[in-house]
Formats: sequence, C-alpha cells, structure tokens
Amino acid sequence: MQILAISGSLRHGASNTVLLEAAGLLAPAHVHIDLYDRMGALPHFNPDLDTLDGTLLPPIVKDLRARVGRADGVLISCPEYAHGIPGSFKNLLDWLVGSAEFPGKPVALLNTSHMSVHAPAQLTEILGTMNARLMPEAGVTIPIGRQRDAAAVLADPDLSAQLRKAVELFIRTVGS
Repeated sequence: MQILAISGSLRHGASNTVLLEAAGLLAPAHVHIDLYDRMGALPHFNPDLDTLDGTLLPPIVKDLRARVGRADGVLISCPEYAHGIPGSFKNLLDWLVGSAEFPGKPVALLNTSHMSVHAPAQLTEILGTMNARLMPEAGVTIPIGRQRDAAAVLADPDLSAQLRKAVELFIRTVGS
C-alpha cells in the first residue's frame, strides 16, 4: 500500500513534518509512506497552465499529480498561521483541484496542536469541495512540540501509541 504524506509547513524540522516522518517509521512493512518534499518548489497556481491536454502543466505539477494518483491515500499535517492554512499549502491544493487523480482519494488530517482549530476547519471545507474522501475517524491531534524529531516521537509511548492507532485505522479504512 502506498500513502502520500504532505506537510503544510516549509520550515525545517516543523512539527507537522516530524509527525509525518514518524508515521512513516511506524507504518507496517506492507505500507510505504512517501513524504512529499517539493511544496516550496511549486510555481504559483495559474489556471491558464492547467489545460485539458496538460501540455502547459509544469513538470513538477505533473509529478505531484502522478504521486497523488499512485497513492492509495493521503495523510496531511498542516500548521495554522494567522487563523488559516499557509499560502504555500493552499497553492499545492489549488494545483490538485483540476486534477483527475485527487477526487475520491482517502485523506486523513493529522494535527500537532490543540490550539489549531481554524486550519483544520478550512482544510475540511476545501478538501470536501475537492471531493476528497475525508476520514475524520483516522484524524488525530498529537501535540508533539517543536523540539522533537521523529525518533523522539516514537520513543514517547503515549505519542507513538496515538500515532500508531491513527495510522493503522487509516490503513484499514483505505484498504477496505
């Protein structure tokens, strides 16, 4: 099973990225969690480039869409900035709106802060509009803090148990 993980943060060592890295480390052997790391390189969304024949679509966008298409599901962990999702992450989502690969794709949201309430609500609205198959039962908030890495998350019995439960539920739901 192939899962694409997308962090909504560009910051090196961001808690959202760390959480997704930890998810990849604890996934069962038959599941590969691939962390998308090219968000910052995506060009600004331009609908003039998103033609039906795809001839004007930038190669990096074609690659993003292909990776979404190959994935059985998508894990998203996105920070909240100024009561919303970061512009770079919204840009990534905008490139997926016109794609044939994203509608119906199973998606779970992982959050790293109980203080983040606006971004998850916005993501739920946006992803619903994009026809994602949202899996709220597999979504979880795991407050890992800023000074952790994936190994530290896995070493914490409470955090790793919460993350393992969410990942296993997502995998079971995607696989059914």
